[in-house]
Amino acid sequence: MKRVTYHDKTDLDHIEKMRQVLTELPAFAGEYFRGISASKQTKTRLSYAYDIRIFFRFLLARNPSFKNMEMKDLPITVLDQVTAQDIEEYMEYLRVYRDEAHGYVTNGERGLKRKMSALRSFYAYYYKHELIKTNPTVLVDMPKIHDKAIIRLDAGEVAALLDYVEHCGDTLTGQAKVFYEKTRERDLALITLLLGTGIRVSECVGLDVEDIDFRNNGIRVIRKGGAEAIVYFGEEVEKALRAYLEVRKGITPVAGEEHALFYSAQRKRLGVRAVENLVEKYAQKITTVKKITPHKLRSTYGTALYHETGDIYLVADVLGHKDVNTTKKHYAAIEEASRRKAANVVKLREN
Repeated sequence: MKRVTYHDKTDLDHIEKMRQVLTELPAFAGEYFRGISASKQTKTRLSYAYDIRIFFRFLLARNPSFKNMEMKDLPITVLDQVTAQDIEEYMEYLRVYRDEAHGYVTNGERGLKRKMSALRSFYAYYYKHELIKTNPTVLVDMPKIHDKAIIRLDAGEVAALLDYVEHCGDTLTGQAKVFYEKTRERDLALITLLLGTGIRVSECVGLDVEDIDFRNNGIRVIRKGGAEAIVYFGEEVEKALRAYLEVRKGITPVAGEEHALFYSAQRKRLGVRAVENLVEKYAQKITTVKKITPHKLRSTYGTALYHETGDIYLVADVLGHKDVNTTKKHYAAIEEASRRKAANVVKLREN
């Protein structure tokens, strides 16, 4: 019998949620989501569904033409009634709007761009198939994304973080100390793995114990997009993983969670949010200036690998970037520092 993986379960969960959202969306929206099913992962389709739902909620609330209409009853002709000005107003609405479930919601540059990308894809599908006559989304400029400084730990901070995870129990008392002792090997293995491989937090929580290959010191991960890859690790990661696996043998997991590599205190697979909280808890003891997340540990690994090898293509491959330009963008600051150093290498005149 085939083992049902974390990613299988996650896909099923996304599909169930998609079906629920589709009951709220206009009937014609189902054709779009079936149409993109071959090219988009379930997580992406679900995100698009949520974003498209926000758009139709906006139309019903703000446009008098659709007053007293139910979302699920909207005909496809409604798309041709939307103008470029409506799209611009929608973009402005997205910056701050009120949601029944979450109260006030705000979107920065990246949130705006993602929601507009979803709407553009939605319109493009029907326009391409000649089901609508206009596509006002192409008449509106996409939000501009400004590059952010890459936050990473330096070598001293990495060593300090690992030392703290390994020995901070000496500073704790009572229940805090008891809890730390129960999770020490797990936390050290998890953070060492993130720092020593650069895998994504979603890839990390999706690991099963069967995905570890100590013969070759590699782990099998499911990359963004669903592709499988083998990521190799060094001696420090191996040592931390072996120590944790000894502790893991004494854990009786909840039924259905037997294969998970990292367990929570409830003996279930550790989730993304729990890992984010765990990393933040330890990292804030090392630096109060930098907000360290699992993704920042990934950047730390990528930076260290680039410094050691100078091979941007190797970094892109190890990090699982489909396009090396993504890697170049993230590590442009390192290349800039190298170029500045090169300016003083060539001497035009002897002193």
